[in-house]
Amino acid sequence: MSGQADLFLGFDAPLVPIETQRSRGPAPVRRQPRHELAEASSFKLNPAHYDAAAQALQETGRYRVLRELMPRPIISDRTMDDGERIGIIVDTETTGKDATDEVIELGMVAFTFNEAGQIGDVIGVFNALRQPAVPISPEAMKVHKITPEMVKGHVLDLDEVERFLEPAHLLIAHNASFDRPFCERLARGFSVKAWACSNSEIAWAEHGFEGTKLAYLLGQCGWFHHGHRATDDCHALLEVLCHPLPDEAGSPFARLLNTARKPRFRIWAESTPFEQKDVLKRRSYRWNDGSNGRPKSWWIEVGEEALEAEVAFLRDEVYRRELEPFIQKITAFERFRF
Repeated sequence: MSGQADLFLGFDAPLVPIETQRSRGPAPVRRQPRHELAEASSFKLNPAHYDAAAQALQETGRYRVLRELMPRPIISDRTMDDGERIGIIVDTETTGKDATDEVIELGMVAFTFNEAGQIGDVIGVFNALRQPAVPISPEAMKVHKITPEMVKGHVLDLDEVERFLEPAHLLIAHNASFDRPFCERLARGFSVKAWACSNSEIAWAEHGFEGTKLAYLLGQCGWFHHGHRATDDCHALLEVLCHPLPDEAGSPFARLLNTARKPRFRIWAESTPFEQKDVLKRRSYRWNDGSNGRPKSWWIEVGEEALEAEVAFLRDEVYRRELEPFIQKITAFERFRF
């Protein structure tokens, strides 16, 4: 707690006359006596009063209290209401970040939601480990703490994965461009669903959030969790998506759902002059080397509202002639595969 900033280890500092203070600089801060520290450390609080104490501390304006996030109960036998849909939050832990790496843990949390973007109940949870055919990198192990011994002999039941995915209308990951390709290599069900990314498709900064990492978002919503295991992170993301945004801006999930419904457009700037590469980089174009079957070209993805301006930029600033670039319409079903 921030109150610890008022506690200093040490002894009582002697008082210094004002004249001496002026010659020696600012007066020293009074350090709390050892007996006062001991008294504070032995303070006990009835567990029944924890929430009230946390609220009282926060109301002083001098403290921020983080509560441990507790997963929602699973209500697996409920009847779906008219208009309700099923979303699944997906998270993977892998042997590393390269295309040759593999999934070693798959976590999924299924929940209900309505057309207005209101989240209902958790209706299912899936979690499983998987022994990979490649080593787990030391860097990855530092993050998720999954060791080769923990995954030894574990096999994903892909039929169970497919059954879990089948009723879903939307899959959500906090880094969908990372998780989707890994998931699609595991089971076909991942490739036929609409995907959304809670990291890139919500304007967190516009709503006062100082970062987009899940731990940052969770902390600013008032919780902490023991993260970096797949299902734990899924439960954490669900609560972040439910948390009301400031200034009555709705929920992050409602914003995400609205974004996911809108198409985007991938523009391929093929055969551009070599000397224009820095111009394209500054414009946030990315290079594709053609090894994935897509054009060997610079490309960018924009919303419909920016499509006309982007084509005009290519025509006036890059090619300097009339052209009709190759444009792909990208919906949530195709997004984040690249």
